Amino acid sequence: MSASGIPAVPDTSGIPAVPDAPVPQGQYTSARIAGGLVFTAGMTPRAGGTMAASGVLGAGLTVPDARPLAELAARRAVEAGRQAAEAAGLRLESAVSMTVWVAATAEFSDHSRVADGASTAVLEELGDPAPARAAIGVSGLPSGAPVEVALVLTTATATATATATVDQ
Repeated sequence: MSASGIPAVPDTSGIPAVPDAPVPQGQYTSARIAGGLVFTAGMTPRAGGTMAASGVLGAGLTVPDARPLAELAARRAVEAGRQAAEAAGLRLESAVSMTVWVAATAEFSDHSRVADGASTAVLEELGDPAPARAAIGVSGLPSGAPVEVALVLTTATATATATATVDQ
């Protein structure tokens, strides 16, 4: 909080490209496999074990502030899914669904633009196609997070299926 009572704008320049390994902040698991799908818990933008930034969109935070935070949260969700898949002898294939919660004032209306940061990260991590997505505005998130991202991911067997040409 600044001296004027307005929340300080976070410095997002130091957000790591590779997120911390997701660690549950309560009595739940970071990701769970069911029916060949990986369901991740909601991931907030944590780096170095702490929240990268906190705040509310429309009350000090802007879309350019929040997009890299949404990217970080999405990368953490992908990593949680990857860890669960690998522990089961699987690999991630694609994201089929993504939910992005945005802590925002009632007047804020650019939730989708914030969620685009999460979409960018998922596409960079897993490639096309883009997942179906919901961007939802809420009054607050755990630990003051400005965004939270959860994914549903498809899996495949860990051994890559390769085709080879045999000369005869």
